[in-house]
Amino acid sequence: MSNKCINININNIYEYSELPHKNSGNCNTCGGLEFKSSVGGGKFLRECTHCGIKKNI
Repeated sequence: MSNKCINININNIYEYSELPHKNSGNCNTCGGLEFKSSVGGGKFLRECTHCGIKKNI
């Protein structure tokens, strides 16, 4: 698998307003379809299992 996430800092947690979805249900950096999700502090956090990007939805 090639690294398509070169310009994304996976240590940051992005907000949906900063990085909206291009395709619903897909990671917009690598196109992955598998996510780890959690809820805490009133926010829904979604992490791509392929490239590691984290986003509050």
